[in-house]
Amino acid sequence: MDKYILVSEKPWNKEGLKFHTSKKYGEWLLIDNKNFFNKETIDKINPNKIFLPHWSYLIPEEIYNAYECIVFHMTDLPFGRGGSPLQNLIERKIYDTKISALKVSEGLDSGPIYIKESLSLWGNAEEIYLRCNSIINNMIVKIIEMNIKPEAQIGAVTEFRRRKPQESNIMDLKELDEVFDYIRMLDAEDYPKAFIEVGNFRFEFTRASIKTDKSIIADVKIFRK
Repeated sequence: MDKYILVSEKPWNKEGLKFHTSKKYGEWLLIDNKNFFNKETIDKINPNKIFLPHWSYLIPEEIYNAYECIVFHMTDLPFGRGGSPLQNLIERKIYDTKISALKVSEGLDSGPIYIKESLSLWGNAEEIYLRCNSIINNMIVKIIEMNIKPEAQIGAVTEFRRRKPQESNIMDLKELDEVFDYIRMLDAEDYPKAFIEVGNFRFEFTRASIKTDKSIIADVKIFRK
């Protein structure tokens, strides 16, 4: 029986293990801790393919050279190579994108492409990641069942820079729609929330909704710095 590994520590990806196990086209294993994603562990499993739907760490060269590793990037590659794709897209007011499934290679997000699927970037970050996860699960099925072979990327390269937590400060934004986008694009588990700091206090915002009068209603968590 073919063997596949799903690598992700994000909670919205863990349901993928149940999804693929139910398809009965191979044996599946989830790795959700970077300490277990090493060549020794992978060699014991000897998988046909390794799928990494949401992985924020570097993939060791000794692994991707020995095994077919497939990552999923939330841009229409080669546009948007690099970190924080969701936030970089929304910050640029891009609200529709592609999910690119690509083979891991030496360059960052530069590997050949298996398949692309459309993704809407409306909703908060966690909703978007859940929607993305559902699409990725179906992309994995296509890659396996259709035995899709990757092809080299075509087009001009645009690179994104990984955002830093301090860039979540919304104090200096000029427009309400920017504030709304910042709050929603950071509203997911384990992400630094949109915030402002006033005196000794920090205000973090989630669950934003924009009203017909263009005002914003959001939940706020207040704590001392």
